[in-house]
Amino acid sequence: MNDIADDKDQSLREDIRRLGRILGDTVRNQHGEEVFSLIETVRQNSIRFRRDADVAARAELENTLDTLTNDQTTHLIRAFSYFSHLVNLAEDQHHIRRTRAHLIAGSAPRRGSLAHTIETLFSGDNATENLTNFFQTAEVSPVLTAHPTEVQRKSILNCQMVITRLLDERDRIQLTPEESRANEDALQRAVLTLWQTRMLRMSKLSVLDEVENGLSFYDYTFLRELPHLYAGLEDLLASKDKRFEKTELPSFMRLGSWIGGDRDGNPFVTASVLEKTLTMQSTRAFKFYLEELHTLGSQLSMATLLVKVSPELVALSERSPDHSPHRADEPYRLAVSGVYARLASTFKNLLGLDPVIAPCGVAAAYASAEELVADLDVIHQSLSDNGSIGITRGRLRHLRRAVRVFGFYLAPIDLRQNSDVHERVVAELLKAANPTMDYLSLNEDQRIEVLVAEISSSRPLASPYLTYSEETQSELAIYRAACTAQQRYGKGAVPNCIISKTDGVSDMLELALLLKESGLLHPAEARLDVNIIPLFETIGDLQNSAPAMDRLFAIPAYARLLASRNNAQEVMLGYSDSNKDGGFLTSGWELYKAEIDLVEVFAKHQVRLRLFHGRGGSVGRGGGPSYQAILAQPAGAVQGQIRLTEQGEVITAKYANPEVGRRNLEVLAAATMEASLLSHTELAPRPEFLKTMEALSENAFKAYRNMVYETEGFEQYFWESTVISEIAGLNIGSRPASRKKSTAIEDLRAIPWVFSWSQCRLMLPGWFGFGSAVKQYLETNPSTGLQTLQAMFKDWSFFSTVLSNMEMVLAKSDIGIASRYARLVKDEELRNRIFPRLEAEHALTIAVLKQISGRDDLLSDNPLLKRSIVNRFPYLSPLNHVQVELLKRYRQGDQDERVRRGIHLSINGIAAGLRNSG
Repeated sequence: MNDIADDKDQSLREDIRRLGRILGDTVRNQHGEEVFSLIETVRQNSIRFRRDADVAARAELENTLDTLTNDQTTHLIRAFSYFSHLVNLAEDQHHIRRTRAHLIAGSAPRRGSLAHTIETLFSGDNATENLTNFFQTAEVSPVLTAHPTEVQRKSILNCQMVITRLLDERDRIQLTPEESRANEDALQRAVLTLWQTRMLRMSKLSVLDEVENGLSFYDYTFLRELPHLYAGLEDLLASKDKRFEKTELPSFMRLGSWIGGDRDGNPFVTASVLEKTLTMQSTRAFKFYLEELHTLGSQLSMATLLVKVSPELVALSERSPDHSPHRADEPYRLAVSGVYARLASTFKNLLGLDPVIAPCGVAAAYASAEELVADLDVIHQSLSDNGSIGITRGRLRHLRRAVRVFGFYLAPIDLRQNSDVHERVVAELLKAANPTMDYLSLNEDQRIEVLVAEISSSRPLASPYLTYSEETQSELAIYRAACTAQQRYGKGAVPNCIISKTDGVSDMLELALLLKESGLLHPAEARLDVNIIPLFETIGDLQNSAPAMDRLFAIPAYARLLASRNNAQEVMLGYSDSNKDGGFLTSGWELYKAEIDLVEVFAKHQVRLRLFHGRGGSVGRGGGPSYQAILAQPAGAVQGQIRLTEQGEVITAKYANPEVGRRNLEVLAAATMEASLLSHTELAPRPEFLKTMEALSENAFKAYRNMVYETEGFEQYFWESTVISEIAGLNIGSRPASRKKSTAIEDLRAIPWVFSWSQCRLMLPGWFGFGSAVKQYLETNPSTGLQTLQAMFKDWSFFSTVLSNMEMVLAKSDIGIASRYARLVKDEELRNRIFPRLEAEHALTIAVLKQISGRDDLLSDNPLLKRSIVNRFPYLSPLNHVQVELLKRYRQGDQDERVRRGIHLSINGIAAGLRNSG
């Protein structure tokens, strides 16, 4: 399917052809030759038009698509949507295939792998010392979030995983003819099941549905692959320096979660939901540990007649309630059965549940996950000391690491709320305690004074004898539930509280006051049990972030609290909202500058900085390759610690396949090591680069704001030329599309904003304003401007990463398709006033990007993505075409359920084809 691909892509083309043929056979068998012929005609004409610019093919294609019945439209959308899903599976499998081929051939480690990073580090000086110091304080945490762009049902994902397994089988095993036929038959059954599985949800997701979906990735990937990653890294280090041979690394990489704790604009996240979320998470962890222990017990069959054991192991085995004479001389089995019994009692005490396999007797429950780890360590040490170290390196090793990483709560849950809510709750509490207090009328200095006094006092502010508003009761309840969760599951269960829309010191102190009222801040001991994390989102907030933190650190009361958190402070940076506020280029630049300023402020106050990057899947929301993004951070911004969000459909793309998931986790770890330990290799940007970037940002900001916020009618244009209205009605998340009941772009969540532009293939948040900015800069600097920009692209990783991400977006955009969506705008004058400007900026941006990069074609240096686009985009264009037609019918009053369902199916298919679209 790709004329320019070399032989290494032959297997990919074969997989795509095989899956496409099976899907076609399925359609023919299920719906007849007529439906199959229609879909095949559309497919062939779309390919001819996309690849050969065949005008006749385009005319025939449009004529066919414009005359489809509702039933024909549904069949076509489903066929092309499922093909996009199948191509995704084939491409993921090909990435795995190529990685294995490189490993088998003994190729040099590839960039982004831990092997490459460790090799690079050991080629320099003091690698062992530097790495040892790094791991002592390192923290790498991808944080799963639930957002209203994840259109994938878990049932569909389950079908796809069967197909993935069968494709993998064809790769790894030399099949006999009979086995090959059986594999093909199984693929046919899997594709038929996929075809007959409902793609859309019948009802809106609840928060707990989202929790359950998030937990499935622990089953697929995290519980097994993260311990394997640690083991591989430890073995890699030991191969480089014998001093690492007996070293077990600290658990520096953990998964985090917002699902069940993110209340910003989601009224359905309550204290009860938080409690149920923790119960569901804990249940998943316990069941995994119990299953692993049961299997481990069957494997550790060593008898005292043949092996020595440590006194500690003997003591552990003697405490076991297992008194079977058949195991009397098998101390390891007895020890494991005792651990199993204790864990079963803990499971019962914490969650009221019994394991599937009953324990051999009753034993005392564990008080903490650390006690469980201690018992497993006894088993490990005894095996190590008595000639069985090889046995320790299997299931036991991975289980010990899993308990260290996941504890009794599986994933730490972050709480997040908007600063406006905190402000109202604090105002109400203060008013109830002192009727003369009008907190909302106070200026910032006055608010800080009041709040510092309150958080320094042990006297509670809230009273059980007073009645508060529903909002205040709800906020206090969820923080109290967090306090209870820490006591129940461990301090790590709910370790972070994030403040959306932070714009000043009082926002952070308001949260501190609510934590005091909930038992999570202890004034007498100057102790804080959670991290208070400001989230700076808009352009103005980013510019104010460093001054705000500087002022906060200068407050003695807060400095004392911070000391109880090891003088480490986390700051979250919002990519999505800053982009919606100021545009792609300005958002990226202000984030970069904010990081530089924060590094200086934190160094001044001797506070350790940990940045939390609120990145989305799409470039318009801070997405793009994680490896390059982390390495492009300014010097000193990583410091061995980084957290970043994994959102929407990107979670499925990255972590549904275990091997792909482990590779993505490895990339995060490798990039963090390199950014922390090798950041000195890139020189600081030259002064003229910084000056040029400032000018570009200023120009891009004006162009973006002028279009989005200052052009009369743009809001109407957006709502009518995209699927935003229909997205708001799709059952793809528990969270409303807007923070308020309005159509204002300011109130719209950044996620559906970006997702809508992706669906119509304009991708505006990922590029708009850059072309105008460069044009103006070149006009101002005619003699040296282009050379400066080209030097920035060549020598500055920040700038080259920005342009690389923008290039990816532009390659996925299609101005011709976008023009069809523009025709949905009823007001012809409005349409003719706005779309030509969008079209001109799109063309200008591509032109200046090529000038700067010196390349004639987009993605000429990214053959993998270019190949992907060639493979899938002929199947996307028809989906966009019929989506426009269905939107037209629907908005003209066609109430046929097939029309509404067809729109939602097309949203799913286009999202699958674009992959990182929301």
